[in-house]
Amino acid sequence: MTDTAAALASGKGHTDENFPVASVLIHPRHRGTILAFYRFARTADDVADHETASPAEKLRLLEDMKESLLGNSRASAEGVALRQALGARGLSSQHALDLLEAFRRDVTKLRYADWSELMDYCRYSAMPVGRFVLDVHGEDRNTWPCNDALCAALQVINHLQDCGKDYRTLDRVYLPLDAMERAGAKLEDLKATHASPALRSVIADLARKTDALLQNAKPFANRIADFRLGLEVTVIQRLAESLNRGLLTKDPLSERVHHRKSEMLGLALLTATRFSLARTTRSKPALQP
Repeated sequence: MTDTAAALASGKGHTDENFPVASVLIHPRHRGTILAFYRFARTADDVADHETASPAEKLRLLEDMKESLLGNSRASAEGVALRQALGARGLSSQHALDLLEAFRRDVTKLRYADWSELMDYCRYSAMPVGRFVLDVHGEDRNTWPCNDALCAALQVINHLQDCGKDYRTLDRVYLPLDAMERAGAKLEDLKATHASPALRSVIADLARKTDALLQNAKPFANRIADFRLGLEVTVIQRLAESLNRGLLTKDPLSERVHHRKSEMLGLALLTATRFSLARTTRSKPALQP
């Protein structure tokens, strides 16, 4: 039996994610708190996604993380560290508790009936991450609707990229079953080396739904008061749009959909430059006649 959640760690760190996490764009005074949240989330994710640990063991370790976060235990070093980081900034533990609900679902819920169920999952698995970062920066909560749209889009993009792996290794399918049925796709299609036409149709349809989320998220960066956070958000939005366009035409079972590091850097630099110029121009006072 595994004693701690850390024993199931994948070894993945914040620089290995598909999108920036507490990048150098974020002010140093916020990065430590955000990284404590990330390490907590990364550890819980590794527990839920472990290929050999039993469901009962996973749920026990996730409960240890919850109790450590709430101050009732010290079983999880990541939970203790996040509790201390939150206390130092006077921040709530609710976003982290919401994430734990998503990871419990990853252990116990392997199928999603429709898009609505998938969005409810994203409410716990993705939206709390952005909401937490906004709270760390003291941003107005009227930014939450845009945040929620962007975070849900990022989550669905990850699901589409990894749909074959998730099914083969964890018997987990995030593609809504009603969409699969409408297209005539079968779960076994996810085990193939190439996506069937029916499965490609499902992926493209979900990518179009994701594009609608990204359109709803477009105003997000400009509604953020903190310039550096706005810069990071606009970079994430651009990377997401690029990946989602790829999913409209590429087969994630046989083709690379993830950005290479060089591709991410190039897109990030171009997007950051454009955002900076636009923000600077917008903030300049108008010349008097």
